[in-house]
Amino acid sequence: MEMQRGVVGDLTKFPELVAACTRHDVVANAARLLHTARSAGLPVIHCTAAFRPDRAGSHTGNCPFIVSLLKDPDHMLEGTPAIEVIPELRDDGDLESRRHHGFSPFTGTALDMTLRSLGVSAVVALGVSLNLGIPGLALEAVNLGYRVTVVKDAVAGIPEDYAQAVMRNTISLLATRASTADLVEAWK
Repeated sequence: MEMQRGVVGDLTKFPELVAACTRHDVVANAARLLHTARSAGLPVIHCTAAFRPDRAGSHTGNCPFIVSLLKDPDHMLEGTPAIEVIPELRDDGDLESRRHHGFSPFTGTALDMTLRSLGVSAVVALGVSLNLGIPGLALEAVNLGYRVTVVKDAVAGIPEDYAQAVMRNTISLLATRASTADLVEAWK
């Protein structure tokens, strides 16, 4: 979820989120988990976000956070390096589901149909952020009938005490929580 160059990579506008990811080895854990998933024949889908330069297809005035982001007219534009998945996590066989509005990856995208066409009934979520994206992903996936696991050492949010509270008080009600090591062992 949103492990993109303009979010947690070299082109970020969110240095505090990058620092949280670094402190918790989020990228390294995600890379290890995705490598293991691919080796086990499991599909990897990167849920990404982008805006068109004209903002068509995006709700731009209904959310204070989006309003503040879009004060930068070049923020996360289609066709720019900022929307690319960070290199450590990319593989040619991976799929991508991009959205142009909102904070969760299911609404208004082909993600649900893609998962169903692949025979997927369980979703493993990692990435950012525990503030909005990961809870939105988990809630929508549960509402659509998927079993959800959130990888507790491959997610981050800021401030970190709030992120941990979301894991304890929200994610725990929606999803199984597992470590990278737990899943790597299960998928071997």
